[in-house]
Amino acid sequence: MLVHSRGGRWAVWTVFFALFLPVFALPFLVILVASFASSWSGAFPSGMTLGHYQEIAHGDSPHALLTSLVTALVASLAALAAGTWAALAAQALRRRGRRVMDALFMLPVAVPSVVVGLSLLVAFSKPPLLLNGTPAIVIVAHTVLVTAFAYQSVGAALARLDPAYEQSAASLGARPSYVLWRVKLPLLLPSLTAAAALCFALSMGELSATMMLYPPNWVPLPVSVFGATDRGALFSGAALAVVLMAATLAVLLAVSRIRTKATYR
Repeated sequence: MLVHSRGGRWAVWTVFFALFLPVFALPFLVILVASFASSWSGAFPSGMTLGHYQEIAHGDSPHALLTSLVTALVASLAALAAGTWAALAAQALRRRGRRVMDALFMLPVAVPSVVVGLSLLVAFSKPPLLLNGTPAIVIVAHTVLVTAFAYQSVGAALARLDPAYEQSAASLGARPSYVLWRVKLPLLLPSLTAAAALCFALSMGELSATMMLYPPNWVPLPVSVFGATDRGALFSGAALAVVLMAATLAVLLAVSRIRTKATYR
């Protein structure tokens, strides 16, 4: 829309595809093709098969996928609740207090996720909160890692929110709790669903902290992908990666539909 000439549009599209295909699309295409490959010794696979998907369908992969979905769902909802509460609280603070709140919530993403995993492992390996060896410590780790994104997304939405709606409701005698639940949060619903989708996607792909914490009975799918490739089963790992991407994309599309309905309601 910013380029009016036909030649300029063609130039923009050419540059876009020249950057998009090799940098973004080609790696995903390679993973997709590898998931069907029986062997690959040249530029292209020399054989195609569905055996990798049949293999993972009868193994532990369905349980790993369910583990990832449950972990991401619980962690994203917990992160959304904590991030929204913190963003609402930060809005009432002065500039210095808001900066302190921003620093506290952005700290987990400012350090490597393996550091977060190690800190949780040390903190929750002794009573009174003995979570080491349980699925709960994995969910806590994912929640800590993605809460910053929920906090940042909701905080940005609050900054754009017109205060006239809240002031009008208050001037009509509405209590603060009523204004929050019936005015502010409904206006924030599209941003809340977007933040939840972002947290879910990030949790589905988290690996570094999970590798330090997961118990044998709670193995998320990214750990299975890493384990398969580490054993040299690259094609099986590619099939697992495709399943992970497809499951994440399906949930994100469902959330996008909910967000669209909430926006135009």
